[in-house]
Amino acid sequence: MFARIFKPAKTAMQSGKAKTQDWVLEFEPASARHPDPLMGWISSSDTRAQIRLTFETKDQAINYAEHHGIAFRLIEPEVPPKIIKAYADNFAYNRRQSWTH
Repeated sequence: MFARIFKPAKTAMQSGKAKTQDWVLEFEPASARHPDPLMGWISSSDTRAQIRLTFETKDQAINYAEHHGIAFRLIEPEVPPKIIKAYADNFAYNRRQSWTH
């Protein structure tokens, strides 16, 4: 029983950062998935793959895993650099690129 504790990244489909503030504890798959011969759906005998716990802080997630004897791997989030831009920079004289309009 091995788990991952991580902070999810923002979705690539939208620019918002919803559901990225909480820490997530989820179990790594213990067995391979296989297609059902009748319907073709992918199934697995591992029921822990359905469990996804969310915590407000990293410490809460670590304490939960240690209290319940769950081996875990902590994945720290990569924080992208903040690039501060102003609309006036489009019209600056010292632009790196030439004006195209």
